[in-house]
Amino acid sequence: MSDSPVLVITGASSGIGAATARHAVAAGYRVVLAARSADKLDPLAAEIDGLAVPTDVTVWEDNEALIARALEAYGRVDAVFANAGFGAKRGWLEETPEFWREMVLTNVLGAAYTARAAFEALTASRGHLLLTGSVAGRRAISGSLYSCTKHAVTAMGESLRQEFNGTGVRVTLIEPGMVDTPFFENKPTGALEADDIARAVIYALSQPPHVDVNEILIRPVTQEL
Repeated sequence: MSDSPVLVITGASSGIGAATARHAVAAGYRVVLAARSADKLDPLAAEIDGLAVPTDVTVWEDNEALIARALEAYGRVDAVFANAGFGAKRGWLEETPEFWREMVLTNVLGAAYTARAAFEALTASRGHLLLTGSVAGRRAISGSLYSCTKHAVTAMGESLRQEFNGTGVRVTLIEPGMVDTPFFENKPTGALEADDIARAVIYALSQPPHVDVNEILIRPVTQEL
């Protein structure tokens, strides 16, 4: 439908992003899919009749181009899910400094770039910004720089909520616990599925305009905080 709302998703090629795209289409959204892997985006776009836009969220111009492409194709952006990110091994002597740099740029700067690029479009639509945080962003985890990046995303969500105050734009931080996605090399025992997180995203999006679900912490029943 030409008047259906438009949702932009980064990190959309697999895991939570891909699951959210499928659930969003089922809920009546037109979906713009963004990720670095065009070879993974294109099949998903064909499956759900979405728009694939290869995007490196660590590059400001890519974020600008993503929102511009969404507006060009659909004339509006109603929601943006800044979901791109990845983790690292625990331990301050694990991983390479180069790996750390890429993770921090993707998880923190990438989310900030996406929010900035979408700021005016979301203000115009009185839309909804969602960010993928983590349980790891609610408490410090020994040796985890990934946890530090997600603490930054937690603060980013509240900072953006305050800046959007009075515009009608809603901001939701999605904080998954263990989820069976490519994030883990081996399937964690008792983990959530990507679909579980996707349903939480759709729940937040489906609330009436006067309701802003600020945070959703979602964990397997066996996972401790």
